[in-house]
Amino acid sequence: MTLDATPNRAGLVDIVLSAQEIVDALAERPWGSSSPSVYETGRLVSLAPWLTGHGERLRFLLAEQRTDGGWGLPEHGYALVPTLSATEALLSALGTGPSPEDPRGIPVATVARSAGRGLRLLSEWLAPGRVLDVPDMPAIEHITPHLIERINARLDARAIDPIPELAHWTNPDRRLRAPSGMTGELLPVVRELLERGDPIPVKLLHALEIAGESARGSASVVPGPSGTVGASPAATAAWLGHGTGPHDDARARARRYLETGVARHGGPVPVATPITEFERGWVLSWLARAGVPVTAPPRLAAELRAVLGPAGTGGGEGLPPDADTSSGALYALSFLGHPYAPDLLWQYELDTYFCTWQGENGRSVTTNAHALEAFGHFLEITGGGAAAHRYSASMIKITSWLCERQEADGSWRDRWHASPYYATCCATLALERFGSGSGRERTVERAVRWVLDSQRTDGAWGRWDGTIEETAYAVHILLLAGSVRESLRDDRLRAAARGGAFIRSALVSGSAPGSTADAVNTPQTIGQMLSNSNNPPLWHDKDTYLPATIVGAVTVAALALLREYHTESLM
Repeated sequence: MTLDATPNRAGLVDIVLSAQEIVDALAERPWGSSSPSVYETGRLVSLAPWLTGHGERLRFLLAEQRTDGGWGLPEHGYALVPTLSATEALLSALGTGPSPEDPRGIPVATVARSAGRGLRLLSEWLAPGRVLDVPDMPAIEHITPHLIERINARLDARAIDPIPELAHWTNPDRRLRAPSGMTGELLPVVRELLERGDPIPVKLLHALEIAGESARGSASVVPGPSGTVGASPAATAAWLGHGTGPHDDARARARRYLETGVARHGGPVPVATPITEFERGWVLSWLARAGVPVTAPPRLAAELRAVLGPAGTGGGEGLPPDADTSSGALYALSFLGHPYAPDLLWQYELDTYFCTWQGENGRSVTTNAHALEAFGHFLEITGGGAAAHRYSASMIKITSWLCERQEADGSWRDRWHASPYYATCCATLALERFGSGSGRERTVERAVRWVLDSQRTDGAWGRWDGTIEETAYAVHILLLAGSVRESLRDDRLRAAARGGAFIRSALVSGSAPGSTADAVNTPQTIGQMLSNSNNPPLWHDKDTYLPATIVGAVTVAALALLREYHTESLM
C-alpha cells in the first residue's frame, strides 16, 4: 500500500529509496531500534551479572562516564537517574568481600574510582538544601529513592572492608539523601502487594525493578509471549532473579528475552524494547506528512489494525495502551488507506484536553497534537459519518488547549521529549492542518517566528547544541506551516536551506572515513550516516533514549521537503 504522495517528483529518487529502506525495516525488525541506555544497562549489571555480556556492560558504563563524574545529558536533572544507576552498578560489581577480584578483567581500582567520582557528584547534587530541577520522566520519583537506598546499602556493606578508592565513603555520615518530594512512599506498598501475589498497576511493570527482591518470581507478574515484563530488560531481570522456580516456562521466556535484548548492542540494552507499535506509527506518519512516496508492506497495516483493542494500543508488548501511540497508529492507518474510526480515543478525553492514560500525573502537548491529527485526518478522508460533529468538537477542544499551552516565546514543552523543537513541531503541524478557530493562525505564526529567531549561527537548532534531529523538526515547521503570513516566506525558506546544509554536513561528518559531501545523496549510505552521526538521546523514558528509526524517518522526511522546495538554490 502506497502512502498518499505524488510518486514522480523530480530529484527525490535517492531520498525515496532511503525512506523505503526505513519502512522495510519496520517489518524486518519488529522489536524496533533504540539506543542503549545507561540506566537500563546499569540495572542489568546489578540484577543479572550472570547474563551474557556482563563485561561489555561494565565497559559501556565506564566509557559513558562524563569528565565531571556523571552520566547522561548535560543538565543535572536529566543526569540524576543514569548517574545513580551507573554508580550503584559499579558498586555492585565490586561485591562485598575483603579482597574483591577484578570484575571481568577490569581492574578493581578502575571500577572503584569511577564509582567514587559518581558518588562525589551525587553528593553535591543531593546535598541538604540543594534544589534539583528534575524533568518529568516516567517513575523518576520512585526510581530515585530506590537507587539511593541500594547505593547506601552497598556503601554500608563495603565500609567493613573498604577499598582505598572508596575509603572516603566509609563514614555513615556520607550517605546519600533523597531529594525533596522523592521519599519513596510507594516502594513499600508495591513490595507488599507483590509479596502477597496481588497485582500492581500495569504502568508500574515497566519499572518493576523498584520493588527490589519483592519482584523476584512474583506470582502476580506474568511475562508476555516474548518473555518481557513491562517492555523493560531491567524489570524482566528483576522478576527473573537467579535459578529456577515455580514459573519455569515463564522464566525460560524471560531468559530468552534478555539474551535477545543484550545481543542487539553487544551487551548494553535500551530502556524499552520492544517498541513495535510506537515505531511503526511515528515512522509512517512522519514520512506521509512530508509526502514521501513509499510503499508499506501490507502486513504493517494489518498488524497495526490488529493491535488496536478497545483501549487502543501501547508502544509495544508489555506496555499499557495509551492515547499517544494509539493516535500515531490511527494516523498511520489513515495514510495507508485503512482508516479506522478514532472513537477509542474518547476514553482518554477529560474536561479540557486528552490524557495519555487514565491517572496520568502530567499533561502532554504531543499526545493532544497527535490526537488532533488522528481525528482530523479520519474526518478529512471519510467525512466522519454520524460521529462527524463529535469529532469536530474534540478537535476544537484540543485546538483551544494547545493554544493555551503555548509558551510566551512561541514554543511548546512536553513531558515525552527533552527538546522544545519536538513538541513545537508536533503542535504546530497539527494546528496548521487540523486546528480550528481564529486563534489558531496566530499561534502558528508565533511558533514559526520562534523557530526563525532561535536558529544558531551554523544553521542548526537545538536545546543544548545543534543536532540533526532538532534541526529536522525546525525544517518541518518552516516548510509545512504554510498558512503563515506571506511576508515570512522568504525568511522561512532561507532558514530552512541553512538548516538543510547543517543536516547534510553533520551526516557526512558523522559517517565512515572517506565519505564526501556527495555521499549524502547515495541511497545506500544515508541510513548508515544517520546511525553513525552523533544524535543525543532526547526522548523521555526512565532514561533518555534515541529511537533511531523514528529519528531517521524525521530526517529523511526533512531532506525530502528541502529538495521539494529547491532550497539548495538559496544557499
